[in-house]
Amino acid sequence: MESVARGGTRWKRFAIVMVPSVAATAAIGVGLAQGALAASFAVSGQEFKVRAGYLDGQGFSQYGGVVDAYAELDGDETIGRPVMVSTFKSATIEDMCQSVVTKVPLLGTFTLQLKAGYGDKSVTAKNLYLDISELKGDATFTDIDIGIAAKHTDDAKVGKGPAVKDDIQPNGFAQQADKAVLTEVEQRAWATTAGTFTLGGLDMKIKKGSGPGVECF
Repeated sequence: MESVARGGTRWKRFAIVMVPSVAATAAIGVGLAQGALAASFAVSGQEFKVRAGYLDGQGFSQYGGVVDAYAELDGDETIGRPVMVSTFKSATIEDMCQSVVTKVPLLGTFTLQLKAGYGDKSVTAKNLYLDISELKGDATFTDIDIGIAAKHTDDAKVGKGPAVKDDIQPNGFAQQADKAVLTEVEQRAWATTAGTFTLGGLDMKIKKGSGPGVECF
């Protein structure tokens, strides 16, 4: 398959053998009219946390990958970080919180916290791609296929997920499902892209410090 760089990031020949699991929610995301595969950005050196009370995802697939992320907040060195690439054709999310911690010289540690989808509001996304390193929560899958080759998860005849990312290991382990419902999820992620990403009831704050009560978990 044709090899296309994703913002200077190339997917190495890597595959993670995963139990049924999926990234539960998105970060702020990148809005792309033509979908996530056109994303062009360098992955930062900061991992972020996301918590979601509920996610209803349609057209799910997941496979292993590696992102090239900056090693530090200063400098140009990048390192490869293994991730689970979790994708949805569409998703509805409730009770979402995202947080990232930053140390500001002379001022101390601060946390940027984002909340959306609370009360009668919801978060919606189409063609959602999440590069995650850790996930905890409860999940229910409908018509799941475990062990399918990654390159077939977007096949017109047997695939259930959105378009496969470029430069993955095409015959590597993957899984897919018609539907995935997740509850009480906590996730750590390096990047998120989406075709469209709508945040109902968006509330962003900068809080002093980090840890319990400041970060999402």
